Amino acid sequence: MKMLRYVALLAAALAAGAAQAQDKSDGVVKIGVLSDMSSLYADLAGQGSVAAARMAVEDFKPAEKGLKVEIVSADHQNKPDVGSNIVRQWIDVDKVDVIVDVPTSSVALAVNEVVREKNSVFLVSGAAASDLTGPKCSPNTVHWTYDTWALANGTGKALVKTGGDSWFFITADYAFGHALERDTAAVVEANGGKVLSKVRVPLNTSDFSSYLLQAQQSKAKIIGLANAGGDTINSIKQAAEFGIVAGGQNLAGLLVFITDVHALGLQTAQGLIMTEAFYWDQNDASRAFAKRFAPLYKGNMPTMVQAGVYSAVTHYLKAVAALKDDSDGKAVVAKMKEMPTDDPLFGKGTIRADGRKIHDMYLFEVKKPSESKGPWDYYKLRATIPAAEAFRPLKDGNCPLVSG
Repeated sequence: MKMLRYVALLAAALAAGAAQAQDKSDGVVKIGVLSDMSSLYADLAGQGSVAAARMAVEDFKPAEKGLKVEIVSADHQNKPDVGSNIVRQWIDVDKVDVIVDVPTSSVALAVNEVVREKNSVFLVSGAAASDLTGPKCSPNTVHWTYDTWALANGTGKALVKTGGDSWFFITADYAFGHALERDTAAVVEANGGKVLSKVRVPLNTSDFSSYLLQAQQSKAKIIGLANAGGDTINSIKQAAEFGIVAGGQNLAGLLVFITDVHALGLQTAQGLIMTEAFYWDQNDASRAFAKRFAPLYKGNMPTMVQAGVYSAVTHYLKAVAALKDDSDGKAVVAKMKEMPTDDPLFGKGTIRADGRKIHDMYLFEVKKPSESKGPWDYYKLRATIPAAEAFRPLKDGNCPLVSG
């Protein structure tokens, strides 16, 4: 009798699972672009990420492959509880199959857990915390564009090796800033530098004067800005007003986007060194993409986050088309890992067992005004960081999905 009861329960569970999968796979591949639509990260992601997702769907030609694809979007307001609630509603009620973008690492880490629980798919382009492929790695998540380890490895190492061996950090006081400071400090110290001090700053701060004064008084050669978007723009503008660079210290923009440089202007931003995964003027394919993108989003050139959304959505759709099913998130991500990545913006690459998308990264320097040949001509390439060196070694991430 116990055996019969077990068989009955197993059959019921399988039937429920099949019913749930069928219910979830409603004949539509639904993409949810969750981003900052109204605050400090809106220009680098926001509606531009929605435009990039739409371009990826259009270029994929889903109807020719028997797929129907829809896109929805929402503003997470940089709040983990808001982001989590949107994602639960999307998955449970609106039958959204994949969550895309999600700048603000605290929100992304919260969404990561919801997506794992619901067995959907999470394609991270906007968030940076390397914990997403470390202790918090998930079989349902792919971290696509960049992360704090890659930024630290690129910018931090380059500056220490050229004499910037004493650092003061101005750090955004949440998961992203903490991770970026941690990863950069480790690189600085591993290469013989010292971290003299640090200060934590609330997200979306308008007045950086007291923090910059502390950095100035530290006499550190490098002031590391472990922040992004509007916070980076404000801190660099105010550093110029304080005469910090003129006084002999250098700023390290540990996460700088093309839209930040545009907002600052070359006169203020010139000489900044940053690590990026994409630049619109890299090659013919990136220029063609940018030419199509700009009219869709305020005339802006795409950031690496927006390019990453295009690339990630493209590969996701390839995996769904290959499986002919989008109902099992883990299966879709497994298929994405199995298939080599290849698209016009990021080129050829792979997705590791920990969910880390692997590709080259680039060390850029912002041009002087006299070097720029026209609008948005802002970067010059200092070094290409090969894919094999650009991201944290698999064995060092403490990801539970990685055996051994």
